[in-house]
Amino acid sequence: MTTALTLPARSTIDIKLTDIFNPRAIARVGGREPSFAGLESPTSPHIKLDTDEPGIRGLFRFRPETALPLAHLSEVLFCGDSTLSRADRELIAAYVSSLNECRFCYYTHAAFAAARLPEGMDLVDQICADLTTAPVSNKMKALLSIAGSVQESGRNVTKQQVAQAKSSGATDVEIHDTVLIAAAFCMYNRYVDGLATFAPDDPEVYVARAQRTEGYLGVLAADSVHAA
Repeated sequence: MTTALTLPARSTIDIKLTDIFNPRAIARVGGREPSFAGLESPTSPHIKLDTDEPGIRGLFRFRPETALPLAHLSEVLFCGDSTLSRADRELIAAYVSSLNECRFCYYTHAAFAAARLPEGMDLVDQICADLTTAPVSNKMKALLSIAGSVQESGRNVTKQQVAQAKSSGATDVEIHDTVLIAAAFCMYNRYVDGLATFAPDDPEVYVARAQRTEGYLGVLAADSVHAA
């Protein structure tokens, strides 16, 4: 369905809406109706944010003191040097967010992953529908399986899962970062939903963010300038 997208390090990416989301992707996860697809996004957050920005962006604007370290963590996890691609890392975030039924984080990181995958949103759908049959490497399946266990409870990660990941070629650093991304997104998902932030239904909102390439700290800085 999609064409390969080459992601330059720092530039503007020309991405069409249909290159990332298929017509029904915004309302489903992997061909099945997720429990959050039929839920209305909150009309107002639990606290007064003084901004109409959705999801974690509104919370970052409300509490910049906590925004900076959180954005810094995301910068290291997603944009730092790694033997996992940016797409792989965004897939882990999207997968955990789908399991946590967090609309804003799922749609955001599904778009980021899809923009960096030749298969686009189709692959994100397949992974969320059935990881065991998804057309990804054995290493990626093993890492996503670990991420899924972290989403349930950190104690649910087994020695067998780690051994499977290592036998499939995963390094200790890749396993570490998978667990940290999964754990971080359990926090982010609960942060976003625990304060009843707004998640747009329009896929263009998420596609526009996925085109940006300046990294999480760069986006935070640019957003702060525009809001000033």
